[in-house]
Amino acid sequence: MTGRTTETAPNRQVLSPMPALPSGTVTFLFSDIEGSTHLAERLGDRWPVLLGEHRTIVREAVASGGGTEVGTEGDSFFVAFPTAGGAVSTAVEAQRQLADHAWPEEAAIRIRIGLHTGEASLAGNDYVGLDVHRAARIASAGHGGQVLLSDTTRALVESSLPEGVTTRDLGQRRLKDLSRPERIHQLVIEGLPSEFPPLKTLDATPNNLPIQLSSFLGRERELDEVEALLERSRLLTLTGPGGTGKTRLSLQVGAREADRFPDGIFFVPLSLLRDPELVPGTIAQELGLPDRGGLSPMTALTDHLRERRTLLILDNFEQVADAAPRIAELLTAAPGLAILATSRSALRIYGEREYPVPPLATPDPRLHESPERLSQYESVALFIERAMGVKPDFQVTNENAPAVAEISARLDGLPLAIELAAARINVLPPQAMLARLGDRLGLLSGGARDRPERQQTLRGAIDWSYDLLTEDERALFRRLAVFAGGARLDAIESVCPGDELKEPILDGLGSLVEKSLLRQVAAGDGEPRFFMLGTIREYALERLAESGREDELRRAHARHFAALVEQAAPQLLGSDKRRWLDWLEEDHDNLRAAFDWSVETAKPPLALDLVSKLWRFWQMRGYLLEGTDRTRRALALPRAADFPTERADALEAAGGLAWWRGDFKDAVDNYDACLTIRRAQGDPGAIAEAAYNLAFPLGGFAGATSDSERSYALIGEALELWQSIGDELGIAKGKWLKGTIAWSHADFDVARGVLAEAMPVFRRLEQSFMLGWSLFDLGLLAIHEHEPELAREQLSEALRIFANAADVSGYTLVIDALAALAEQLGDRQRAAVLSGAVASLERQSGTGLNPWNREVVGFDPAPLRADPETAAAWAAGERMSGEEAVAYALSEATPAKAAAGG
Repeated sequence: MTGRTTETAPNRQVLSPMPALPSGTVTFLFSDIEGSTHLAERLGDRWPVLLGEHRTIVREAVASGGGTEVGTEGDSFFVAFPTAGGAVSTAVEAQRQLADHAWPEEAAIRIRIGLHTGEASLAGNDYVGLDVHRAARIASAGHGGQVLLSDTTRALVESSLPEGVTTRDLGQRRLKDLSRPERIHQLVIEGLPSEFPPLKTLDATPNNLPIQLSSFLGRERELDEVEALLERSRLLTLTGPGGTGKTRLSLQVGAREADRFPDGIFFVPLSLLRDPELVPGTIAQELGLPDRGGLSPMTALTDHLRERRTLLILDNFEQVADAAPRIAELLTAAPGLAILATSRSALRIYGEREYPVPPLATPDPRLHESPERLSQYESVALFIERAMGVKPDFQVTNENAPAVAEISARLDGLPLAIELAAARINVLPPQAMLARLGDRLGLLSGGARDRPERQQTLRGAIDWSYDLLTEDERALFRRLAVFAGGARLDAIESVCPGDELKEPILDGLGSLVEKSLLRQVAAGDGEPRFFMLGTIREYALERLAESGREDELRRAHARHFAALVEQAAPQLLGSDKRRWLDWLEEDHDNLRAAFDWSVETAKPPLALDLVSKLWRFWQMRGYLLEGTDRTRRALALPRAADFPTERADALEAAGGLAWWRGDFKDAVDNYDACLTIRRAQGDPGAIAEAAYNLAFPLGGFAGATSDSERSYALIGEALELWQSIGDELGIAKGKWLKGTIAWSHADFDVARGVLAEAMPVFRRLEQSFMLGWSLFDLGLLAIHEHEPELAREQLSEALRIFANAADVSGYTLVIDALAALAEQLGDRQRAAVLSGAVASLERQSGTGLNPWNREVVGFDPAPLRADPETAAAWAAGERMSGEEAVAYALSEATPAKAAAGG
C-alpha cells in the first residue's frame, strides 16, 4: 500500500488516503527493525535499498493476512487486522520471508513484532486507546526475529495456528508503559530461531515504579530530550507549574531507562514531607534498605549506592528544597547514581541540568481544522482518549471540533487541566464545556479520587505552589495578573507598584520564573517578556481581587498601554511599520484588556482614543470583525458625544473598518458623520482627511452607495485643502484615490497618469503602505490590459511590501490579483491554489474588498472550486498559512508542490 505520510499526535506517520480502518474487535501489529540506527550508519547509501526490500516483504505479508496499514515511521509498521488469525499469519509469513531473503552478510535485517487484540477506538483516521499502546509496548519488549503476543491474542488463535507454529508462555511481564502486568507469549515458528535473550520489560530491572491506570500519550520529543540530558548529567530536574505532567513524564523516562540502570530505578514521592531531614530516610525506605544497627539513613544510603548504577526519581522536591545539599552528597559518594527530580523550581546544585516541561501542543482555534488534523495535536489526543474513558462513543466531529480546539488552547495544553475537563464529558458536551470555561478553576475539579488531593482540582494544584511563596512573591504574583498575555519589564515596572515589596521587582520576577508560576520568553527584539499560563492567571486574578488593589492596577495598566498606542499609531503607514505592528501584536491581549476596562468603567475618551489609534493595526493584521465590534462599543458609550474630537476619530476608524469589510453603506454613514464634526471644528487638515475618506465608498465601487459626482468633488476639496497647507503626502494620496476611482470606472488612461504622479512621492517619503496600494492598482491595470510581465512585476513588489509588514488584509488582496493573472495566463491549477488561500484568508481576517477588484479584471474564482480538475488545488491553497500562501505566490512552485506542502 502506498500513500502520503503525515505526522500524528503519537508521533508516528499515518498513511492517507487509505481504506476504511477495521472497527470493533481489532488485532494491532507493530514491528520494527532491530538495530536499525546502527545499520543505517554502517551501510550509508545502501541502507535505503535494504529498507525498501524490507518494506516490500512486510507489505506483501500484510496483504496476505488481510491487514490495513495504519502508519509507518522510519523502519516501523503499524497494521490493523479484523481477525487475530490474519495478524498471526502475517507475522509468521513476514518472519519466514525475511529469514529466507538474501541479505548482505553483514546486514541481515531482523524485525521484532508485537500483537495485541482489543476494542478499536477511532479518532479521525487513526486509532487511540490503551490497546494500541499495549501492542506497541509488547513489540518493544522483543528482539529481532521474535514475535510476541498478548494473552488475549493467544487465546483467540490457539486452536487455529498456522502449520508448524506453536506458542510459548513467557509469563507475566510488566511492560514499559507502566500498566498492569501482561502475560506474554512467543510464537515458535518451525525452522526459525526460537531462543532469544530475556525480554526487555520493566521487571528485568529492580524497581518500584507505580502502575499507571491510563496510557501515556505523545511527549516523544520531550522523552528523547530528557533521556539525552540524563546521559550527560547525573542530576536532571524537570520543572514546571502544577499540572504540566512532570511526574508522569519522569516515570515514563524511568521505565525507558531501565536498561541503563541495572541496579534499579526507584520512585521516591516527597509530596507529604515537610521536614528536609526526613528525605534520606524516605529514600532508604523506598529502596527497601533495612535498619542496620543505628547507622544514619544517609550513611546507609551512601554505603548501598556507592558501587551501584541506580536511578532515583525524586518527585515534588519543592516541598523539601532545603534537602538539596544531601542530594549533592549522595551524588558525590555514588558515581553510578543518577537523579531525576521533579520540582516547581530547580534544586540549585552544582552540575544540575534543568528541563522546563512544556505544555502539550495545542491547535490554533482560528484555523478551523478538520477532526482528523485536530486529533494529531497531543492536547486534543489526550482530551479524546480521556473522554473516551468515561464516554466510549465520544468522537471529535465537524460540529464539536471548534469547541475541542478552543478548550485545548484555553487550558494551555496542561495535561491535568485537559484530563479534568475530559472527565466532565458525560454531562457537558464540548460546546457546553467551552461556554463554562470562563470559570476554569471551578469547572476543573472532581479528579480521580486515587490522586493526591492537590491533583484532584486545578485550583488545588496552583494552591500548592502559591503556598510555597514568600509574602513578597505572593504580592508580585497577584499584581502581575493584571497583564493579559504577559508584559515586558518596562511595562511591569510602570504598572506594578513596588510598595510593600522588600526585594526589587526584577528579583521577584526571577524567583517566580524559577518557581514555575511565571514564564520568560524573548520578545521579537530580544527583550525579556514575562507571562502566566491562562489557568494560572485566572487564579492570580482571584487573589488580586481579594487584595483590594485590582481597580488601581487596572487603571495603571490602561494608562500604560494607551501611551503605547499613542506612540505607535503615527508609525503604522511608514517604512518602520512592521516593528510597531509586531509590538502591538505582542501586546494585543493587553490592549484588549485596557479597552475592556475603559468600557466597563465608562471612560469614553479612553475607549474612543484606543479604537481610533488601533484600527489600522486591526485592519492590517486581519482583526476587522473584532475591531468593528470594539469601535461600535466605544461609540455607543454614554457621553461619547461629549468628546467630539475623539468621537470623530472613532467614526473615522469605524468607516475604515467598514470599507475593508466591503460594507460600503456603513462606511459612508460613519465617514459622513466624521466629516460633519470635522467641518464644525474647522481644522483644514482634518477636513481634508475626512473628505478623502468619504470619497472612497462614494467612488463607484458599489452600486447602492455610488455617487461619483460627489466623490470627485470631495477629492477636489481635499486636494485644495492639502495644497493650502503644503501637505505633500496628502496631495499624493488625493491623486492616488482619483486614479483608483478612475480605474473603477474603466477610465484607465486617467488612472495610469495620476497613479504615476503619486507613486514617486510615496517612494521618496517612505510611505510603504501607499506605495504598495499604488503598485497594486497598476498591477490590476496591467492585468486588464493583458500585460502579464508588468502585472507580475508590480504585484510582486506590492506583495513583498505587505508581506514584510505581515499586513494580512494587504496581501490577501494582492494574492487574489495574482490568482486572476494566473487564470488569464491559462494556469488554472495555480489560480486555484491561490484562490483557495485567499478564501481561507478572507474567512480569517474578514477582508471583503476582493469582489469589487475582481469586477475590474473580469475574474470569478468560484468555478475553480467547483471544477473537479482544480478542486484539489483549491483545497491545497485553503490549507496554507498566510506565510505559505505568500511564499507560493512569489515562487514558481507547481500546484503539486503546493498540495504536498499544504
